[in-house]
Amino acid sequence: MTVSQQSSKDELFWVYYARWIQMYKAGAIRNVTMNKYLMTQQWVTRLVPKLKICELNRTAYQQLLNDYAQYHERQTTMDFHHQLKASILDALDEGWLERDPTRKAIIKGKTPRIKKTKFLNQFELHKLLGNLNLENKVNWDWFILIIAKTGMRFSEALALTPNDFDFQHQQLNVSKTWDYKTDTGFLPTKNLTSNRKIQIDWQTVIQFTELLKDLPQDKPIFVQGKVWNSTPNKRLERHCKNVGIPVISIHGLRHTHASILLFAGVSIASVARRLGHASMTTTQKTYLHIIAELENKDIDLVMRSLAGLG
Repeated sequence: MTVSQQSSKDELFWVYYARWIQMYKAGAIRNVTMNKYLMTQQWVTRLVPKLKICELNRTAYQQLLNDYAQYHERQTTMDFHHQLKASILDALDEGWLERDPTRKAIIKGKTPRIKKTKFLNQFELHKLLGNLNLENKVNWDWFILIIAKTGMRFSEALALTPNDFDFQHQQLNVSKTWDYKTDTGFLPTKNLTSNRKIQIDWQTVIQFTELLKDLPQDKPIFVQGKVWNSTPNKRLERHCKNVGIPVISIHGLRHTHASILLFAGVSIASVARRLGHASMTTTQKTYLHIIAELENKDIDLVMRSLAGLG
């Protein structure tokens, strides 16, 4: 039975939306995305428990967005709006609504908290890597090393198998992730641009050639039973404290990798490709403070160059 057969314009909006999610989203999207839709459903139920589909006009919809925005930042409210809009347009197609209530919707939200990206400088990273215990068998220190050297995401590094290493061409093939949250195995990457080949330095090639030589070629290197995000993070924290540097997370190693490349003069486009960002805009937003600092250095360089022309 379809959504249109089961629903009517007199049905409560949250009931319709819950059914719409099950009809069009369940089994078609990743679990992490499905959870976001279900969270949106919970908020709709909480904010407009008695609102019927037929009562969903522009004023009612804008009020729903405004109420949601009191608790969330603008970008989160925008995501909420997009997740609702698709279902509302379907209700419009069914004839339960006369006009599109989402048209010209105004997106508001709380002022975003200033989030400072935590990363290490090159000297601090060198101290950290020098403290790792890279024994001749797999441990979490090897995991820390590969993320520091490649900037991979946590779930991408977990999914690495010996087959993903192309030692001859000094490349690492990123084509999948590991679902450590629900422990269901391999999953696709975050987006198409996350499928990429990352160049690795010769020292890393030598180290991992020796480590992986006797391991099963198609099995995850770092997964031996249930993986908890906290385990490698605690290991990393201990190393940071050992050498007296700021404590960062595993994700902070990804930021560290990117920032060191940017300070070394690597282009934003190259860093974006290496990180698997969907666009350079993501890279620019994430590392805005670093890019601004580099631009100031460029201005100084330009001024010195021009002054030397006189």
